[in-house]
Amino acid sequence: MKINDSYIKIIQALAQKEQLKVYLVGGFLRDHLLGRSKMDYDFAVSKNALKLARNFAKNIKGSYVLLDKEHGCARVCKKIEEGIATYDFADFRAKTFKADLSHRDFTINTLAVPVADLAKPASLADLIIDGNKARRDLAKKTLRMVSSNAFKDDPLRILRAYSLKAQLKFTIERATLVQMKKDRERLRGVSYERIREELFKILATDQAGKILKEMSASGVLEVIIPQVRLMHNCHQGTYHHLDVWPHSLETVHQLDRILAEIKEAEVRNYVNEALAGERTRAAAMKLAALLHDIGKPETRRKEKDHISFHGHEHVGQRIVRLIARMLKLSTRERLVIEDIVRWHLRPGYLSNFKKPGERAIYRFFRDTKEEAASTLLMSLADQRSTRGPATTEYDQEHHEKICLSLVRQYFRKKNEKPLEKLITGDDLIRKLRLEPSPLFSRILTAVKEKQTLGEITNKDEALVLAKKIAQEK
Repeated sequence: MKINDSYIKIIQALAQKEQLKVYLVGGFLRDHLLGRSKMDYDFAVSKNALKLARNFAKNIKGSYVLLDKEHGCARVCKKIEEGIATYDFADFRAKTFKADLSHRDFTINTLAVPVADLAKPASLADLIIDGNKARRDLAKKTLRMVSSNAFKDDPLRILRAYSLKAQLKFTIERATLVQMKKDRERLRGVSYERIREELFKILATDQAGKILKEMSASGVLEVIIPQVRLMHNCHQGTYHHLDVWPHSLETVHQLDRILAEIKEAEVRNYVNEALAGERTRAAAMKLAALLHDIGKPETRRKEKDHISFHGHEHVGQRIVRLIARMLKLSTRERLVIEDIVRWHLRPGYLSNFKKPGERAIYRFFRDTKEEAASTLLMSLADQRSTRGPATTEYDQEHHEKICLSLVRQYFRKKNEKPLEKLITGDDLIRKLRLEPSPLFSRILTAVKEKQTLGEITNKDEALVLAKKIAQEK
């Protein structure tokens, strides 16, 4: 792991000119000692951090982002060969740097190096100052709050504890966890943009299911996404061994395992595609897995000898739309999550047949579009989380076989050359003398379906079909 020497020299020169004390602190040094690669740098500045950040951005032709004017915190982003490097600058939170460290979140983030010392020939590890037993906690793989005021100073640190645990596979020390539970209601005052970033750091790991379960046990998850309370104490039928909420958490855990098992490069690239910033489809899939049955409590009905949830996917779509907007997700992320929740039952319908028909498969791909594969993988996780007495081993194996087969078919079709259109709207106007209307969409959709299934092959057959549909209308 190497720091960009030319950029550090610029910071050193700017600090010397303004007579500032500047320290490299926190995450970069922590990850350096853990042998993890990182391109995020945090600097504690004695004063005028915003001015230093602006001058630094100007010198390296980077982007300046004001994070917190009141606390003097700004970020500089610079695109480099390896990706995006970020440099955060913040004013001391106390009169001295030693006192400033006492205001930081966790001991493992209190490591520091004076920027002036980075010019020395010594190794970075030898330059590190450790005044809070950070190395000890790194060795013990423990997350420990610096002080009992850590979460009062910034409640987001409660979520950061979970995201660090997920990323580093550390343990949260007991007193720290107790304090997190005590202070969890303070999260209500944190902006959803900040909450979203920490939540998606958790969803990006292979520990998401486990961590979300712990967050629910401590009451934290219900504070940041209050709507999940709808799923508490909602009993399901004999196909399930878990009620709705534990089933939903288990579905995320199973999806973690499924995504970790993916070997095919094409599928890996698909799930790891960035939808907004660094937030990936895989993370959105896990949020959809958590929320896929959120419509069940509203639609739960007792029917003779069984329980039904008719239409819960549509109710769920409406609720996740509100949650996505609350979390300030991008439009694309919101639509991905909505689509997965809306269509998550369809793979199960397909696996009700020994061999699903080509028309049913075509319509599934037509409706789910780009989210066909993500819906299939989520459905697979859903089925693995359904082990009630009415679910047989054959059902499980058959569903898995159908889902995996359709995932392969999705990517195979994705690489095929699209069929040329047999007719267009112009043909309907000129040949059939039709006036433009919503009927055009119905006709062209029907023509495309029959063409894909090989039931019509030329323009004349397409026009015959179009005429028949128009006459029926």
